[in-house]
Amino acid sequence: MSGGVADPRRRVPRTDVVLADPAVAAAVAEFGRPRVKAAVGVAQERARRGEVAPEAVAQAALAALAAPTPRVVLNATGVVLHTNLGRAALSASAVAALVAAAGHTDVELDLRTGRRARRGRDTLAVLAAAVPHAQAAHVVNNGAAALVLAATALAGGREIVVSRGELVEIGDGFRLPELLESTGARLREVGTTNRTTVADYAAAVGERTGFVLKVHPSNFVVSGFTSAAPVRDLAGLGAPVVVDIGSGLLAADPLLPAEPDAGSALRAGAALVTASGDKLLGGPQAGLLFGTADVVDRLRRHPLARALRVDKLTLAALAATVAGPVSPTWSALRADPVALRGRAQRLREDLVAAGHAAEVTPCVSVVGGGGAPGVELPSWAVALPQRYAQPLRLGEPAVLGRVARGRVLLDLRCVPAEADGRLREAVLRVGGARCG
Repeated sequence: MSGGVADPRRRVPRTDVVLADPAVAAAVAEFGRPRVKAAVGVAQERARRGEVAPEAVAQAALAALAAPTPRVVLNATGVVLHTNLGRAALSASAVAALVAAAGHTDVELDLRTGRRARRGRDTLAVLAAAVPHAQAAHVVNNGAAALVLAATALAGGREIVVSRGELVEIGDGFRLPELLESTGARLREVGTTNRTTVADYAAAVGERTGFVLKVHPSNFVVSGFTSAAPVRDLAGLGAPVVVDIGSGLLAADPLLPAEPDAGSALRAGAALVTASGDKLLGGPQAGLLFGTADVVDRLRRHPLARALRVDKLTLAALAATVAGPVSPTWSALRADPVALRGRAQRLREDLVAAGHAAEVTPCVSVVGGGGAPGVELPSWAVALPQRYAQPLRLGEPAVLGRVARGRVLLDLRCVPAEADGRLREAVLRVGGARCG
């Protein structure tokens, strides 16, 4: 209070009051309650900062919803980490962290002293706690950027020793050899496509070696007459070993026994491990680097690190993902097939009662997103005529299924159980596709 005038921050309306506004309630039907509630939260925070009048919170939230934005899609493809759908869906705690970080934060400020502090220190502390064998951690804007930073800082003008069988294409036409050579490093290829031994690496390591690179081929499998050198053996060759595990497991997962993890690679002697944050970790797009203190510090202080740094939103969502409850990715990977079948049967019954031709069918889900190739997850889907596919994609919410053999399959593995009602309504709203 000052001069008898009420603090406007105390007049900010409660969330339930704003959601009860008729225009906001209509927006809930169009955009879904989670998205509208998030927009209301941002508008309330703006009102507390004096940027919006308390009585205009509803209008500010509606204006934000009307702004151009990616459309919400229900992922009924059965691909847990669907690259075209943005890979990992964020947890509720990560979404809340994003909203909280939308305003001013202490991302680079020590509130205790009032002085500048290390950027993202809380996120780095959470990552270090999750991978105790890492002496230090760093975050950049994606997995490819992590590898580029490592190559630039550790092997610029020098050689990277790498197996021919690990020179992969990482998607959208980008190839690992070209990515690494763009940094000024020279590739020293060893072994063959299917077999590379420790002796192959040892013969190539020398004074010009910047590091030995071990790449997990996370989007394909080579089987048959194969061999690969383990990290533990490579660590004894006298050059730093950088391991790109790709899919982002921080610790070993019994569900994915063939998938490498950061902790195991570091225990085996890797000087640096790089990974993605938006794959099996289940967080936002980010490149994660774990390693010895001297190597990570060398990368962090390189001028390129500034160009690759992440913003406050990524740092907030990443910390919440690692420290918070299990992610939607974790839940989807472990969804119970029995429960999925029950949900599919209930959805099918509702659709048939409304005149739609629907069947329940077993199917196979996959991890996707360059993670755990070859791993199949038993699942269940509702099958509809193929003509439903496009209307579902263009509906509200948009629904993406998997088209196969003249049908569109709605695999429920990646659809949260609480979204079953929205999925049902989306199918019921498909115009012109109803069976007579």
